Amino acid sequence: MENIGKMKLDSGWLAARSTEIDLTGVQLTTTNPPTGPISPWMEAQVPGTVLGTLLLNKLVPDPFYGLENDAIIDIADSGREYYTFWFFTTFQCTMSGNQHVDLNFRAINYSAEVYLNGHKKVLPKGMFRRHSLDVTDLMHPDGRNFLAVLVHPPDNPGRIPLEGGQGGDHEIGRDVAAQYVEGWDWMAPIRDRNTGIWDEVSISITGPVKIVDPHFVSSFFDNLRRVYLHTTTELENKSSWLAECSLNLQVTTELEGSICLVEHLQTQKVSIPPGTRVQYTFPQLFFYKPNLWWPNGMGKQSLYNIGITVDVKGYGESNSESQYFGFRKIESTIDSVTGGRLFKVNGEPVFIRGGNWILSDGLLRLSKKRYQTDIKFHADMNFNMIRCWGGGLAERPEFYHYCDVYGLLVWQEFWITGDCDGRGVPVSNPNGPLDHDLFLLCARDTIKLLRNHPSLALWVGGNEQTPPDDINTALKNDLKLHPLFQCHEKAHKSLNDLNSVSDDPDPSQYLDGTRVYIQGSMWDGFANGKGDFTDGPYEIQNPEDFFKDTFYSYGFNPEVGSVGMPVAATIRATMPQEGWQLPLFKTTSDDYIQEIPNPIWDYHKYIPYSKPGKVHDQIALYGSPKDLDDFCEKAQLVNYIQYRALLEGWTSRMWTKYTGVLIWKTQNPWTGLRGQFYDHLHDQTAGFYGCRCAAEPIHVQLNLATFFVEVVNTTSNVLSDVAVETSIWDLDGTCPYYNVTDKMSVPPKKVIKISEMKYPKSKNASPVYFLLLKLFTTSDSSILSRNFYWLHLQGNDYKLLEPYRTKNVPLKITSKVMIQGSTYKMQMHVQNLSKNQSSQSRILRYKHHIVDKCDSNDYDIDSVDSTEGKAVEMQDVGLLRRIFRGFSRGDIGLRVVETNGTDPGVAFFLHFSVHAAKKDHEVGEDTRILPIHYSDNYFSLVPGETMPINISFEVPPGVTPRITLRGWNYHGNHSIY
Repeated sequence: MENIGKMKLDSGWLAARSTEIDLTGVQLTTTNPPTGPISPWMEAQVPGTVLGTLLLNKLVPDPFYGLENDAIIDIADSGREYYTFWFFTTFQCTMSGNQHVDLNFRAINYSAEVYLNGHKKVLPKGMFRRHSLDVTDLMHPDGRNFLAVLVHPPDNPGRIPLEGGQGGDHEIGRDVAAQYVEGWDWMAPIRDRNTGIWDEVSISITGPVKIVDPHFVSSFFDNLRRVYLHTTTELENKSSWLAECSLNLQVTTELEGSICLVEHLQTQKVSIPPGTRVQYTFPQLFFYKPNLWWPNGMGKQSLYNIGITVDVKGYGESNSESQYFGFRKIESTIDSVTGGRLFKVNGEPVFIRGGNWILSDGLLRLSKKRYQTDIKFHADMNFNMIRCWGGGLAERPEFYHYCDVYGLLVWQEFWITGDCDGRGVPVSNPNGPLDHDLFLLCARDTIKLLRNHPSLALWVGGNEQTPPDDINTALKNDLKLHPLFQCHEKAHKSLNDLNSVSDDPDPSQYLDGTRVYIQGSMWDGFANGKGDFTDGPYEIQNPEDFFKDTFYSYGFNPEVGSVGMPVAATIRATMPQEGWQLPLFKTTSDDYIQEIPNPIWDYHKYIPYSKPGKVHDQIALYGSPKDLDDFCEKAQLVNYIQYRALLEGWTSRMWTKYTGVLIWKTQNPWTGLRGQFYDHLHDQTAGFYGCRCAAEPIHVQLNLATFFVEVVNTTSNVLSDVAVETSIWDLDGTCPYYNVTDKMSVPPKKVIKISEMKYPKSKNASPVYFLLLKLFTTSDSSILSRNFYWLHLQGNDYKLLEPYRTKNVPLKITSKVMIQGSTYKMQMHVQNLSKNQSSQSRILRYKHHIVDKCDSNDYDIDSVDSTEGKAVEMQDVGLLRRIFRGFSRGDIGLRVVETNGTDPGVAFFLHFSVHAAKKDHEVGEDTRILPIHYSDNYFSLVPGETMPINISFEVPPGVTPRITLRGWNYHGNHSIY
């Protein structure tokens, strides 16, 4: 007898092209099953796609490398049959007489026939729907079961015009499927249109009664002190007799490690007639001041575990379901001051700074581990929202789990884009998919799949377009707010409000009822609110322009994009040598530079660092790049400045002009060269750290348009007894300007102007100089925010930084490592040993800020104690225990590396990287270990300054890591560890 529960079928699959198999599905699952990966059968990637399986078996070139995607036959040329594939596996499953078995497909693309032990079931069309098949009567008595699935591509895969275009010929929009697969201006076409069993396959075993799609809702009263948990679930009685059930609802919270506290335990009785499905609503559970879930940067992401168990009289436990749940109240209205959409969580306004997301991988090689890295990267950048763009996916529960853990609000769009659904060139079909009922079925199923996640903030009908009228009207009705979640004049509801809505159904009986539905990404508080094309722009900008009132006219920009060149190692790892050629820099008649990239960069959607007539080439400001390494390093300088200025410019007008901004886009689902903060290999660009700096909850910044220093407080608390230290450093390592403000207070949710930075107007101002701003508390001199700028006088450029590369600034790097299995946690302290020329400089300390996330397998260490101006001996064992608790062993000795530099000055643009330590490696071999989480990178140190950097990563089996440090004027590529 099998235990009750779920078993994933994620290994041991085989695949074969349907035209190469003469057997029927009945024969494959009875008399003639394949015996292994013997041609035409091959090992299959499930979950995954046909193209992913072909790549796994090296039967197609890597579509992400160079121009290899063009060597793969497109479905428009091959015909749909070419990408119609059989997938086959076996599994063991035995059961008792009263047990029931369901075969579950969480998603397939696009339709399929399923054969189990000779019996056929049909999976209907639609990429975004779950399929659950009762196969109890089909299971083999000896427990060995044969499963074959014939998967068909989308009905309307479309054709890719020679000129490319957004969504190819738009035909994919006729199906309910991801639309990016025909290519976009950031993506090459996916040749099989992602045909396959692309999400989880499982077997679930239950007793007579099964729990289906429980819905959890929390309502808040009396200023969030009193909270009610509402729970409704469907119960299906699969047996032929009346089921007398005992339903248990349990809410627990994790205290420490694996110790859990049971907050509530409730038992209810219910009878379910044979062969029926009923909806059952539990009595509300009352909580007094529960721990709340907050977005990233506003508080902890407290999560409770809610479990439902059903016991059937005469049988015992029949089924159980559990879900992490966060108590949080989310509101969304149009702000009366800015006209932008305003989000509030737990009554607090949230200034949105986030990014647009396509999907983790273009071939749908999705994994929990990759999702964790992706979402943690967004949290590391201090973002608080991710928009799941309408041409991509209804994201998976694993994606949402990590958004719950790391505090990323999610804007989830349905599968409508302007280009494929009524706009575009040529103008596309305005009526959306051919089957509107199918679209709504997929939408409703997606809502049920995702609605319990606290990170899910709003539903949006489509990207730069609204769904067809009938679909839009149905979604508005399906997603209408329950009266408890409609915004009222009163700021806080009282318990009387609960009585006033008692005639309405329990909110958990709604399909959702807790989050707003917006019909399109440029409507109702986004862009100009009327659907006109008022998002963007998507190209390089003059950094100071982001701060000007003329830059963007509306309160919330859902898409603004720019450059995204990765590091040189990524170019070498993803392109042959022809792709290592730099763009041609062609000077136009008006003295602007036009970049002409090589064909491989062009194919990978490179976006130039200049816009003739408006923006001078931002790489050329540093001098003509000599080679690929030089070009990519200068590109990182520009990436950092560009994205820090973008976010600081928006933040400068927080609540006075803007309510939020989403950058287009945070990452690439393939090896693209635009709009990204980390590349497809998971190496960050310097723009990542520009964002991380700019989006700090408490932040000091320079307004590049007015040259006023500003302090930003996005938190709910007054910043009292703080001051700003301003120091300017020239290329000789001297400090011609130093100032500390008087003690001040900064109100919550405010940006205040401090003083004008007048140095550029001074008589002997350096043409190129460095500015260091520090916001600190006066009581203990702890740094709350640090911001380092390199600047040039008006009309100048950064070419003086080129000879600055010859400076040899002495550094001292102190490292400590803790190791558990394959996981490394490193503490680094990097100190600029050159003499501090500013005798006035205070000793400021980095404040302890250690955050433990809810996921027991993840640790997030933002910074550790450091002191400027002296070497740090890290002997705080208590601190180490807190940081590294859970680690079974560790090398707790210090390792110190000192360089032999003698020049005074700023150690400029330092960055760590982690490599596999290899004595002999091939030329061009990518030795990087990825992904790596850094508390900071691409940083600079003024004389006497020390920076704490924390590094965490996993190493592959049998690999020894080597950590190196490089910089603009530090070329040793020195091994630090």
